[in-house]
Amino acid sequence: MTTEREGLIRNATGIARDREPGAATEELELQMAIAANVRAVRQRYDLSVTELAERIGISKAMLSKIENAQTSCSLGTLARLATGLDVPVTALIRGGDAEREASLTKAGSGPAITRNGTKQGHSYELLGALRGEHKRLECLMVTLSEDSEVYPLFQHPGTEFIHVLEGVMDYSHGRSVHRMEPGDSLTLDGEGAHGPVALIELPIRFLSVIAFPDDI
Repeated sequence: MTTEREGLIRNATGIARDREPGAATEELELQMAIAANVRAVRQRYDLSVTELAERIGISKAMLSKIENAQTSCSLGTLARLATGLDVPVTALIRGGDAEREASLTKAGSGPAITRNGTKQGHSYELLGALRGEHKRLECLMVTLSEDSEVYPLFQHPGTEFIHVLEGVMDYSHGRSVHRMEPGDSLTLDGEGAHGPVALIELPIRFLSVIAFPDDI
Protein backbone atom coordinates (compact mmCIF):
# COMPACT_ATOMS: atom_id res chain seq x y z
CA MET A 1 0.00 0.00 0.00
CA THR A 2 1.32 3.44 -0.84
CA THR A 3 0.34 6.95 0.04
CA GLU A 4 1.44 10.10 -1.78
CA ARG A 5 1.95 13.53 -0.21
CA GLU A 6 4.12 16.43 -1.29
CA GLY A 7 6.17 14.37 -3.72
CA LEU A 8 6.81 11.45 -1.38
CA ILE A 9 6.14 7.78 -1.90
CA ARG A 10 5.59 5.87 1.33
CA ASN A 11 5.65 2.10 1.18
CA ALA A 12 4.23 -0.51 3.56
CA THR A 13 7.35 -0.45 5.73
CA GLY A 14 7.06 3.28 6.32
CA ILE A 15 10.20 4.17 4.35
CA ALA A 16 9.83 7.32 2.23
CA ARG A 17 11.69 8.21 -0.94
CA ASP A 18 11.55 11.13 -3.34
CA ARG A 19 9.59 10.58 -6.51
CA GLU A 20 11.90 10.93 -9.48
CA PRO A 21 10.61 13.38 -12.11
CA GLY A 22 8.61 11.49 -14.70
CA ALA A 23 8.89 8.15 -12.92
CA ALA A 24 6.28 5.78 -14.33
CA THR A 25 3.65 4.36 -12.03
CA GLU A 26 4.31 0.92 -13.52
CA GLU A 27 7.99 1.15 -12.58
CA LEU A 28 7.14 2.08 -9.01
CA GLU A 29 4.65 -0.78 -8.76
CA LEU A 30 7.28 -3.21 -10.08
CA GLN A 31 9.86 -1.96 -7.54
CA MET A 32 7.37 -2.46 -4.72
CA ALA A 33 6.39 -5.92 -5.97
CA ILE A 34 10.05 -6.98 -6.11
CA ALA A 35 10.64 -5.48 -2.64
CA ALA A 36 7.74 -7.37 -1.08
CA ASN A 37 8.55 -10.66 -2.84
CA VAL A 38 12.28 -10.61 -2.01
CA ARG A 39 11.55 -9.87 1.65
CA ALA A 40 8.86 -12.56 1.86
CA VAL A 41 11.03 -15.29 0.31
CA ARG A 42 14.08 -14.30 2.39
CA GLN A 43 12.03 -14.48 5.60
CA ARG A 44 10.50 -17.78 4.52
CA TYR A 45 14.01 -19.25 4.37
CA ASP A 46 14.89 -17.57 7.69
CA LEU A 47 17.75 -15.62 6.14
CA SER A 48 18.92 -12.28 7.49
CA VAL A 49 19.58 -9.35 5.15
CA THR A 50 23.30 -9.81 5.79
CA GLU A 51 23.22 -13.53 4.99
CA LEU A 52 21.37 -13.07 1.70
CA ALA A 53 23.56 -10.12 0.67
CA GLU A 54 26.71 -12.18 1.25
CA ARG A 55 25.22 -15.16 -0.58
CA ILE A 56 24.57 -13.21 -3.78
CA GLY A 57 27.52 -10.81 -3.56
CA ILE A 58 25.92 -7.42 -3.01
CA SER A 59 26.13 -5.04 -0.07
CA LYS A 60 23.72 -5.20 2.85
CA ALA A 61 22.81 -1.57 2.18
CA MET A 62 21.89 -2.33 -1.44
CA LEU A 63 19.72 -5.30 -0.46
CA SER A 64 18.00 -3.16 2.17
CA LYS A 65 17.23 -0.53 -0.46
CA ILE A 66 15.81 -3.20 -2.78
CA GLU A 67 13.57 -4.58 -0.02
CA ASN A 68 12.29 -1.10 0.78
CA ALA A 69 11.65 -0.16 -2.88
CA GLN A 70 14.21 2.63 -2.64
CA THR A 71 16.13 1.65 -5.77
CA SER A 72 15.52 -0.04 -9.09
CA CYS A 73 16.77 -3.60 -9.30
CA SER A 74 18.84 -4.39 -12.40
CA LEU A 75 18.15 -7.58 -14.34
CA GLY A 76 21.52 -8.94 -13.27
CA THR A 77 20.83 -8.34 -9.58
CA LEU A 78 17.32 -9.77 -9.96
CA ALA A 79 18.78 -12.94 -11.48
CA ARG A 80 21.30 -13.24 -8.62
CA LEU A 81 18.52 -12.77 -6.08
CA ALA A 82 16.46 -15.49 -7.75
CA THR A 83 19.46 -17.85 -7.74
CA GLY A 84 20.34 -17.07 -4.14
CA LEU A 85 16.75 -17.65 -3.02
CA ASP A 86 16.32 -20.71 -5.26
CA VAL A 87 13.20 -19.38 -6.96
CA PRO A 88 12.43 -18.42 -10.57
CA VAL A 89 12.79 -14.76 -11.49
CA THR A 90 9.04 -14.62 -12.12
CA ALA A 91 8.44 -15.34 -8.42
CA LEU A 92 10.18 -12.06 -7.55
CA ILE A 93 8.23 -9.87 -9.98
CA ARG A 94 4.83 -11.46 -9.37
CA GLY A 95 2.18 -8.79 -8.89
CA GLY A 96 4.15 -6.01 -10.50
CA ASP A 97 2.04 -6.01 -13.68
CA ALA A 98 -1.29 -6.77 -12.04
CA GLU A 99 -4.11 -4.28 -12.05
CA ARG A 100 -5.12 -3.78 -8.40
CA GLU A 101 -8.74 -3.10 -7.64
CA ALA A 102 -10.19 -0.45 -5.38
CA SER A 103 -13.80 0.21 -4.46
CA LEU A 104 -15.04 3.72 -3.58
CA THR A 105 -18.52 4.22 -2.14
CA LYS A 106 -19.58 7.82 -1.64
CA ALA A 107 -21.50 8.69 1.52
CA GLY A 108 -25.10 7.47 1.34
CA SER A 109 -24.68 5.79 -2.04
CA GLY A 110 -24.20 2.19 -0.89
CA PRO A 111 -26.99 -0.09 -2.13
CA ALA A 112 -29.37 -1.64 0.41
CA ILE A 113 -28.97 -5.41 0.39
CA THR A 114 -30.89 -8.28 1.90
CA ARG A 115 -29.39 -10.48 4.60
CA ASN A 116 -30.80 -13.01 7.05
CA GLY A 117 -31.71 -10.28 9.52
CA THR A 118 -33.62 -8.07 7.05
CA LYS A 119 -37.04 -9.42 8.07
CA GLN A 120 -36.23 -8.56 11.69
CA GLY A 121 -35.70 -4.89 10.79
CA HIS A 122 -31.93 -5.01 10.35
CA SER A 123 -30.83 -2.58 7.62
CA TYR A 124 -27.74 -3.44 5.56
CA GLU A 125 -25.92 -0.94 3.34
CA LEU A 126 -23.13 -2.37 1.20
CA LEU A 127 -20.09 -0.10 1.56
CA GLY A 128 -17.83 -2.18 -0.64
CA ALA A 129 -16.98 -5.67 -1.81
CA LEU A 130 -13.74 -6.89 -3.33
CA ARG A 131 -12.29 -10.23 -4.31
CA GLY A 132 -8.55 -10.17 -3.79
CA GLU A 133 -6.00 -12.82 -4.67
CA HIS A 134 -6.92 -15.06 -1.74
CA LYS A 135 -9.94 -13.51 0.01
CA ARG A 136 -13.35 -12.04 -0.70
CA LEU A 137 -14.08 -8.97 1.39
CA GLU A 138 -17.54 -7.62 2.18
CA CYS A 139 -18.07 -4.34 4.06
CA LEU A 140 -21.50 -3.50 5.50
CA MET A 141 -23.09 -0.68 7.47
CA VAL A 142 -25.67 -2.32 9.74
CA THR A 143 -28.44 -0.23 11.31
CA LEU A 144 -30.76 -1.41 14.08
CA SER A 145 -33.76 0.78 14.89
CA GLU A 146 -36.98 0.74 16.93
CA ASP A 147 -38.39 -1.68 14.37
CA SER A 148 -35.51 -4.11 14.74
CA GLU A 149 -35.59 -7.34 16.68
CA VAL A 150 -32.76 -9.51 17.87
CA TYR A 151 -32.22 -12.32 15.41
CA PRO A 152 -31.25 -15.97 15.81
CA LEU A 153 -27.48 -15.98 15.71
CA PHE A 154 -25.55 -15.91 12.46
CA GLN A 155 -22.88 -18.35 11.28
CA HIS A 156 -20.71 -18.08 8.17
CA PRO A 157 -17.22 -19.03 6.98
CA GLY A 158 -14.40 -16.54 7.43
CA THR A 159 -13.46 -13.80 9.88
CA GLU A 160 -15.64 -10.81 10.81
CA PHE A 161 -14.68 -7.43 12.24
CA ILE A 162 -17.34 -5.29 13.95
CA HIS A 163 -16.92 -1.65 14.98
CA VAL A 164 -19.73 0.22 16.76
CA LEU A 165 -20.41 3.78 15.60
CA GLU A 166 -23.62 4.58 17.48
CA GLY A 167 -25.84 3.04 20.16
CA VAL A 168 -25.25 0.24 22.64
CA MET A 169 -25.90 -3.49 22.26
CA ASP A 170 -25.03 -6.82 23.77
CA TYR A 171 -23.33 -8.91 21.10
CA SER A 172 -22.97 -12.65 21.50
CA HIS A 173 -20.26 -14.90 20.09
CA GLY A 174 -20.11 -18.53 21.13
CA ARG A 175 -20.58 -18.66 24.90
CA SER A 176 -19.60 -15.03 25.47
CA VAL A 177 -21.72 -11.87 25.45
CA HIS A 178 -20.01 -8.52 24.96
CA ARG A 179 -21.47 -5.12 25.85
CA MET A 180 -20.51 -2.96 22.86
CA GLU A 181 -20.59 0.85 22.87
CA PRO A 182 -19.45 3.48 20.34
CA GLY A 183 -15.77 2.98 19.54
CA ASP A 184 -15.75 -0.69 20.61
CA SER A 185 -14.53 -3.33 18.14
CA LEU A 186 -14.85 -7.10 18.01
CA THR A 187 -13.04 -9.53 15.71
CA LEU A 188 -14.50 -13.02 15.55
CA ASP A 189 -14.46 -16.40 13.84
CA GLY A 190 -17.61 -16.44 11.71
CA GLU A 191 -18.13 -20.17 12.27
CA GLY A 192 -19.08 -19.40 15.88
CA ALA A 193 -22.74 -18.44 16.35
CA HIS A 194 -22.88 -14.66 16.76
CA GLY A 195 -25.16 -11.64 16.65
CA PRO A 196 -26.86 -8.94 18.76
CA VAL A 197 -28.87 -10.43 21.62
CA ALA A 198 -29.98 -7.21 23.35
CA LEU A 199 -30.51 -3.73 21.91
CA ILE A 200 -29.67 -1.39 24.79
CA GLU A 201 -29.62 2.08 23.20
CA LEU A 202 -31.15 2.77 19.77
CA PRO A 203 -30.47 3.52 17.03
CA ILE A 204 -27.47 1.26 16.68
CA ARG A 205 -25.07 1.54 13.75
CA PHE A 206 -22.01 -0.63 13.31
CA LEU A 207 -19.55 -1.56 10.59
CA SER A 208 -19.28 -5.23 9.70
CA VAL A 209 -16.29 -6.33 7.59
CA ILE A 210 -16.18 -9.99 6.60
CA ALA A 211 -13.21 -11.70 4.97
CA PHE A 212 -14.42 -14.92 3.39
CA PRO A 213 -12.07 -17.82 2.55
CA ASP A 214 -10.93 -18.08 -1.06
CA ASP A 215 -13.02 -21.22 -1.61
CA ILE A 216 -16.32 -19.41 -0.99
